[in-house]
Amino acid sequence: MIPVVKAYTNEKDLEADINTLKDQGISQKDIYILTENEAHTERIVEETEYKNINYNRKSIGGFEYKEDELLRKLEVLNVAKPEAERYVEDIKQGKVILIVTDQRIKGVL
Repeated sequence: MIPVVKAYTNEKDLEADINTLKDQGISQKDIYILTENEAHTERIVEETEYKNINYNRKSIGGFEYKEDELLRKLEVLNVAKPEAERYVEDIKQGKVILIVTDQRIKGVL
């Protein structure tokens, strides 16, 4: 299944969308957030009160470069390589990436 992915520059918009996902009954196990650093992700997770969405904490192997680790995380979530590379560039520019694997939200975000 191909996930729904959206990049954010405004964290309030991200929080609003996560609240919409909660209201739609989307499990926190189907919601992932990727940012440039773990502290940033933790702050977002605390603000949304959806504790299991912090994907940055999950180690998926030793990577020499953060970019490679982010690409691998996106690949594990079935994001195609060209899109994953674009999202990694967005993350490097300070954007936050929301990934939702529950297909019921297509068209909601």
